[in-house]
Amino acid sequence: MYPGVTGGDAKRRRVARWLFAGPPSRDGETPPGEGHPWWRVMCLTGVDYFSTLGYQPGIAFLAAGALSPVATLVLVAVTLFGALPIYRHVAEESPHGRGSISMLQRYLPGWPGKFLVLVLLGFLATDFIITITLSSADATAHVIENPFSPDVLRGHRIGVTLAFIALLAVVFLIGFGEAIGIAVGLVSVYLALNLVVVAVAVGHLFTEPALVVGWERLLAARYPSPLLLAGVALLVFPRLALGLSGFETGVAVMPLIRGREGDDPERPEGRIRGAKRLLTTAAVIMSFMLIATSFTTAVLIPPEQFQPGGKANGRALAYLAHAYLGEGFGTVYDLSTITILWFAGASAMAGLLTVVPRYLPKFGMAPHWAAATRPLTVVFTAVAFGITFLFKADVDAQGGAYATGVLVVILSAALAVTLSARRRGDRRRLAHYIAITAVLLYTTVANIFERPEGIKIASFFIGTIILTSFVSRATRSLELRVEGVTLDARAREFVREAVASGQLPLLATNPEDRGRVDYRDKARRARQLHHLPRGTPTLFLEVSISDASDFSSTVEVKGERRQGCRFLTAGSPSAPNAIAAILLHLRDTTGIVPQVYFRWAEGNPVIAFVGYLILGGGDVAPLTREILRRAEPDVSRRPRVHVG
Repeated sequence: MYPGVTGGDAKRRRVARWLFAGPPSRDGETPPGEGHPWWRVMCLTGVDYFSTLGYQPGIAFLAAGALSPVATLVLVAVTLFGALPIYRHVAEESPHGRGSISMLQRYLPGWPGKFLVLVLLGFLATDFIITITLSSADATAHVIENPFSPDVLRGHRIGVTLAFIALLAVVFLIGFGEAIGIAVGLVSVYLALNLVVVAVAVGHLFTEPALVVGWERLLAARYPSPLLLAGVALLVFPRLALGLSGFETGVAVMPLIRGREGDDPERPEGRIRGAKRLLTTAAVIMSFMLIATSFTTAVLIPPEQFQPGGKANGRALAYLAHAYLGEGFGTVYDLSTITILWFAGASAMAGLLTVVPRYLPKFGMAPHWAAATRPLTVVFTAVAFGITFLFKADVDAQGGAYATGVLVVILSAALAVTLSARRRGDRRRLAHYIAITAVLLYTTVANIFERPEGIKIASFFIGTIILTSFVSRATRSLELRVEGVTLDARAREFVREAVASGQLPLLATNPEDRGRVDYRDKARRARQLHHLPRGTPTLFLEVSISDASDFSSTVEVKGERRQGCRFLTAGSPSAPNAIAAILLHLRDTTGIVPQVYFRWAEGNPVIAFVGYLILGGGDVAPLTREILRRAEPDVSRRPRVHVG
């Protein structure tokens, strides 16, 4: 024990070291020639996408009743002719796994683009968090309804669901490890078992065709006109939209796909082709399974069994497995479903741990600990616990929130590819994407009005992300947040000429003064004001504000001559940060501590600080001095800031 350190303090320090000891939560991208075959990576995203078969048929029947197979056909059409073309385009433009959100950020720069990203991250968080809670709740349903499960579990639905979520958190706190091999096994077994259930169910329909006739008569009685049937199917289709999940995850895992040797790292064509195969194959498999499972469950299962408390509620295919293949096979099916649903939560957690560090710290809108896996895991687990209590671990109740997150994310992708096609002048694609965007917009709005709990949950995430982001940005605003400084040949020459005298004074000047100021006269007055010896070489330092919404950047300094004076010019999101970084760089490369001279700014200092946060300017002199004070604690080595 260290002197003055109590046992409690030492324990807290050990916990803190362990918490931050994990690897950063960033997506590691494999070189083009390395990685995994696309079909193996498909299984990683498939644990999320294919696992929805565990609850999709039951939710579809509750939403559309006997009409669910027809509404599912609409869902399949939107999948194959809408979501699939959109995300194939996203794969072309975002081969590094950043997805449609990064495309929108690129097309909408500045603060509007950053704000849109924060809103979309709220919906993406809704999608991924509800994936964890809904999948765990459905895994619980399969545990409780299995005839071999202990009766004591039946009254503890929330407790069992929380146990699944906690187990998921433990896995990530220990270390996720290699997930693809596990995913391949889970997906292969799960799809094989589902094919067996579907084949047996279809065979049962052939032996009892009266069931199909009865279903057809029921539809004919309720919807006498084909147009009425199609119209109602279109109206109820938004309630089935959670069957569109998995596309954004499919793009996010692109960095894991093996490309070709010699691919351009900026545009790896082999990886892009692999991602397109992944997306297409997954969509085709899922479309077939959606049609087959929605039809067999709607025809074979009594309607009352789909209702809350019924044996098919949240587990329609498991009901068929037990009914037609026996309790032994049914239990094997339950175990496979429980495992893949639990692992679907792992896929969603991995997505969260990838997406949050990819955007928020880059914007300066997350604390430093947001780059570590374990603290983020704890936060997301706590949120998942809260959502589970809020919805009482009910699969059906969470469907609306899940669909809202999925639909908004896909809608944002549709908007991104529409903007891309417009910029390229691709009229054929543009017309197609506009039509898809319109369909998805209708679906999203209809889902929100039908099930407003989704937008409520998303609003909570959006509000939390925005508030946390801007508080973090404000508290981190005085960090030295420049990634590097480079000087061109002329700028280096000017610096060498200046340091030959043994000093390195710089006169800070406002870019807005360009063309309006006599710089020779300004240099003369600055020497008088700051009592600089006659003949002291001076350099003007001019920093222009680029995109003030960016948090960090690399500062490129160029040398210029104007009116016979020497200038070091640069662009940066923040003038005080750029000046501080340039001064430190000059000190480190020349061995001389530079000095910079400012004029006092006019106006309210509070308003100036707000201007610094939003516009990157503000009262530059004191802000530069404070950034330097924090970056260099040694006063003797700290560049000097003078104001007159």
